[in-house]
Amino acid sequence: MSLTKCPEGHLFSSRRYGNICPYCNQVVALGTKKNDVEEDPNGAFSDSPLMGELEIMDPVTGWLVCIEGPPKGRDYRIFTEKNFIGRSEQMDIQILGDNKIAKKNHAVLVYDPKKRQSLILPGDSHGLVYVNDEAIYTPVELAPYDVIELGVSKFIFIPLCGENFEWEELESKKESSLR
Repeated sequence: MSLTKCPEGHLFSSRRYGNICPYCNQVVALGTKKNDVEEDPNGAFSDSPLMGELEIMDPVTGWLVCIEGPPKGRDYRIFTEKNFIGRSEQMDIQILGDNKIAKKNHAVLVYDPKKRQSLILPGDSHGLVYVNDEAIYTPVELAPYDVIELGVSKFIFIPLCGENFEWEELESKKESSLR
């Protein structure tokens, strides 16, 4: 296991915590490898992000941007359907640095493409979720620039998809123009 040292001298696992020190919440610049592609003695290359199959990802439907708290300034992508929020690596939206956010399922952010709406639901952890300073206990529809509070952090919700834009419309326009 490789450890990273923050400016304050704390040692932590960058694999687990990313580039935010879990003790003092300072951002640490992580070094990059000079040679990301390793050669095989037989002349083959190992798999790398630059080689092999292209990963197909779902298009982004919006973002959460942290405006207050340890991950201030970071953005988190929101994808179609359910996005589970927590500190764990298994979460769709992993928020590091704020230890008041539950590891798993602090909240669920949903984009429903049929109704073209974004919702937030409380998760099954003990932590509360606030939207515009109101605690939520049932699903709440989000509006652009709503402030979501999780742990000691605050986030602004910025939608991309909704009544003015949808990925499916863009694809269908592209297909019709090719005909």
